[in-house]
Amino acid sequence: MAITTAMCTSFKKELLEAKHNFLASGGNTFKLALYTSSATLDASTTAYSATNEASGTGYSAGGAALGNVNPTSSGTTGFTDFDDLTFSSSTITANGALIYNDTASGDPAVCSLAFGGDKTSTSGDFTIQFPTADASNAIIRIA
Repeated sequence: MAITTAMCTSFKKELLEAKHNFLASGGNTFKLALYTSSATLDASTTAYSATNEASGTGYSAGGAALGNVNPTSSGTTGFTDFDDLTFSSSTITANGALIYNDTASGDPAVCSLAFGGDKTSTSGDFTIQFPTADASNAIIRIA
């Protein structure tokens, strides 16, 4: 079992099929779900699954919606960003996460995120902080 940070291969294909709409107004709803170290998430992940999903106070199965989907470009790279996501007053242990399209049929995967080990909150905030939204660092970028 392992979690690696990767853009899901199925997501790349689904972009060409127009399955994902990242428009801020009228676009799809993207969610982030948290997973334990027992999960396997990587480029071959195709959809959200509750198997080995984290649980705890302040966290609901399926995770939470991501805000501020904002597609843009710089140079030859297109990218999008999300607002940081906080599970408030929570007690959670997670080893990684999956961003997925909650609007599209089958909850298709977008990317998996490895935290580099277990991260824990105890009656506090569990925050996912996204990198700077630019052509070199944005969480989702296509060069």
